Amino acid sequence: MTENRKKNFELKISDMFSEAHALEIKNTLLSLNGVIDAKVSFKNGTVKVKYDPTKLKIADIEKAVKNAGYKVIKEVTLKIGGMTCASCVRTIENSLKKLDGTLSVNVNLNAEEAHVVYNPEKTTVKNMKKAVEETGYHYLGVKGEIENLEGKVKKRNLRDKRSKFLVGFVVGIPLMLLKYVPINTSSLLSYSTLAVSFPAFIYISYPIFAAAYRSIKNMNLNMDVMYSMGIGVAFTSSILSTFNILSKEFSFYDTAILLAAFLTVGRYLEEKAKGKTSDAIKKLINLQPQKAIVLRNSNEIEIPVKNVQINDIILVKPGGKIPVDGEVIEGESYVDESMITGEPVPVLKREGDEVIGGTINKNSTIKFKATKVGRETLLSQIIKLVEEAQSSKPPIQRIADKAVRYFIPVVLTVAISSFIGWYLILHSTLLFALTCMISILVVACPCALGLATPTAVTVGIGRGAELGVLIKQGEALERCEKLTTVVFDKTGTLTKGKPEVTDLVSVGINEKKLLKLVASVEKSSQHPLAEAIVKKAQEEGLKLEESENFDTFEGKGVTAKINGKEVLVGSKKFLKERNIPCPEEIEEKLFQLENEGKTVILVSLSGKICGAIAVTDRLREKAKEAIKELKKMKLDVVMITGDNARTAYTIAKQIGIKKVLAEVLPQDKVKEIKKLQEKGEVVAFVGDGINDAPALASADVGIAIGSGTDVAIETGEIILVKDNLLDVVAALQLSKKVMSRIKQNLFWAFAYNAALIPMAAGILHPLLKVDFRPEFAGLAMAMSSVTVVTLSLLLRKYVPPIKKNFGTVKKHVKEARKMVVDPVCKMVVDEETARFRSEYRGKTYYFCSLSCKEAFDENPEKYVGKVLSHK
Repeated sequence: MTENRKKNFELKISDMFSEAHALEIKNTLLSLNGVIDAKVSFKNGTVKVKYDPTKLKIADIEKAVKNAGYKVIKEVTLKIGGMTCASCVRTIENSLKKLDGTLSVNVNLNAEEAHVVYNPEKTTVKNMKKAVEETGYHYLGVKGEIENLEGKVKKRNLRDKRSKFLVGFVVGIPLMLLKYVPINTSSLLSYSTLAVSFPAFIYISYPIFAAAYRSIKNMNLNMDVMYSMGIGVAFTSSILSTFNILSKEFSFYDTAILLAAFLTVGRYLEEKAKGKTSDAIKKLINLQPQKAIVLRNSNEIEIPVKNVQINDIILVKPGGKIPVDGEVIEGESYVDESMITGEPVPVLKREGDEVIGGTINKNSTIKFKATKVGRETLLSQIIKLVEEAQSSKPPIQRIADKAVRYFIPVVLTVAISSFIGWYLILHSTLLFALTCMISILVVACPCALGLATPTAVTVGIGRGAELGVLIKQGEALERCEKLTTVVFDKTGTLTKGKPEVTDLVSVGINEKKLLKLVASVEKSSQHPLAEAIVKKAQEEGLKLEESENFDTFEGKGVTAKINGKEVLVGSKKFLKERNIPCPEEIEEKLFQLENEGKTVILVSLSGKICGAIAVTDRLREKAKEAIKELKKMKLDVVMITGDNARTAYTIAKQIGIKKVLAEVLPQDKVKEIKKLQEKGEVVAFVGDGINDAPALASADVGIAIGSGTDVAIETGEIILVKDNLLDVVAALQLSKKVMSRIKQNLFWAFAYNAALIPMAAGILHPLLKVDFRPEFAGLAMAMSSVTVVTLSLLLRKYVPPIKKNFGTVKKHVKEARKMVVDPVCKMVVDEETARFRSEYRGKTYYFCSLSCKEAFDENPEKYVGKVLSHK
């Protein structure tokens, strides 16, 4: 079966309560003819299936899951218009939750969408549409299917709001100024004012009254109800004043119009600002190329990216976008990956290197083989992950949700009590009591509370994606702030995961025969140490033998038979368990090698130790700096490894880690994390995302480090696109900054209401004779939401301190080493490492690629006069 015929499918499952259930589903699916692979995540309730569509249909997969006794559930994200405050969120959530078959609903005010998990056998999207429309809101469609329509609707709404508040200011400001002009307020002027005000008031305030009506109809009090009461009372009293039922002092035409205009301008600015909070995801979506140049039958054919298949050979010219993920097969060029990884320096790509879809080829033509297409590309997975994360709610959001639930009833009570208190108890004028009540109704703002968290989460998670830090859940942000301990796995995390054989120690056998013997056993193993030994044997040109009865003992060693003789390869503990003693000469060498930080593998042939092989894995760059920064953040740092204690402590000492958990088997890592949690520690586990899935899942925060297209998106709460350990620090710093901004937003939202509602109620009047006029109350209300959104938008420019510091380090490195500019393409080249050079007139010129060198050699005079050089 060719790769082209493989397809991937993901489904969500309910009633999966344990790892045993996950294993049962996996075995059920693998038994189907046509299923190539199945990955089941008990934690996320998801199943990812790789299958052959010529043998199997999606319906068959779903049927197999149902027959096994589990329910297949679906998710949909609906775009909804007409939401204005946190109360609208609750109204829509309640209406959708009432549908039979709805399992969970999460409405995002900032993104104006509802994410629904449902049982497709009991409800449909059509039912959801009906529920949304019955509550009085606008159902725009399913996200992803109506992007153009959504954009048009938003533009139309902004245009409509702009024209409304402009009309309000054009009519309201002259009416307000007219009050201060010393003219006779005749009946004709009053009627003229009514004639001018009435159409303007209806035009501006109709959406406010319509929203209030919908809210009352659905037995829900929201901000529109309060505001419509405020402007309604103001305009009604003005009409009564015009017809001499109330005195001329009760003429509030200008107030009513300006209040409606201020609310509209506030929502206009808020909507524009909210649009900017999702800039990061828009940038990611815009990275997706639309076309690809594919080589078929030696011809270059331009086709839509959606038609590219796995194993297609793709040509990318200088300046072009890499259309899908793949592996370079011809040519070399620098590729700008900053939009995916956050790293500003272009990366040189040669034959065998991976390229990521959406990145930009800088200076030379390359050919690569497509390895991931469609929804499987790294960029597509990142977009999906960021979209889901931006709609998630951290627990701190519950504070705002709870406050909003009681906010409006409390404000209405305060407004009515203020009127009764001033007019009936304190015997103030009816005008003053009415003004206080109107001011309270229009100044109170639950919107700022509702926007405080989602706007900061949306911008913060989007900023993380730009920096190469993918945060899967808003909840992870909050947990990061409470961390006390960071546990690092050693192999593949603190080290590069590419071990090399350094020493061979033989007893009664020559070194080449020892290497051949061990490599013949280890060629059946997938362990990184085994691969290093096999690679060494291949480099030595050794012909390996066939093994029999190969068996693995996880975390300890392997056994097999070579030419009928039993061979054991593993740790000292592994051989000791089998009563195989270690010779003194090997013990001494073992001690020496382990003190050098090397992992030593013992070899037994026919029940006697015949040698040892030492393997070392180089530490990752910046590991030491990352550990140092984490300690500065008052975090305990622990290293966990299956290595023996002597080797583990030697490596830990090199990077500044004092706490080491050594000789821990892979299956026991979870137990060690739980022990720390039982002591009250809040634990982050940093692993490679592939071999450490259980540990990542059991930690309070799982941080999976990746490398290019191999990022394990389904693992951990935080995924680092690059394998730079400084990004662990950057992720924690970003999380703390986002949480700090959420708290700041909530503080201002609460403080605003706590300060201005008493002022509107007239608390300053007895002492200072200061009144808070309704117009100013309306303006303050409009600005409160805008302030919160603007504070969140400041996160767009946030750079974690570790990134700033690292930038300084890189600058110093550049200053210390000679950097020159390729005279052909003007790219900066490191003089020490540049592979392509040419001598001309006694001077050396450096190039980033062979094509640039060839261009220079063909006509040096064309470029010589333009050469740049700097330190």
